[in-house]
Amino acid sequence: MSDHAILVLCTAPDDATASRLARALLDARCAACVNLIPGVHSLYRWQGVIEEAREVQLIIKSRASRLAETERVIRALHPYDVPEIIAIRTAGGGADYLAWIASETEPRPAP
Repeated sequence: MSDHAILVLCTAPDDATASRLARALLDARCAACVNLIPGVHSLYRWQGVIEEAREVQLIIKSRASRLAETERVIRALHPYDVPEIIAIRTAGGGADYLAWIASETEPRPAP
């Protein structure tokens, strides 16, 4: 199996939660970069009712081999019962950027 670059989508209820998730993912080397896009207007069905909320969209740049750990970190810190965790395989990209993602998401041995 190829250890390809992935984008992981996750929404958060506010800026503070989004920043906390992003920093934890970076600290755990699950992400090379996390974009935080505030002001996302979400409509969704939850427990049979259509809900509406303002959220922050996280776009997490990672790789396939780090997905399980990425999910673990998100679930440990996320306030939602069912957080959005959707991984999208990249079709390609700049070789130097993809190499940077791989380098920054390489787990480091504990000191």
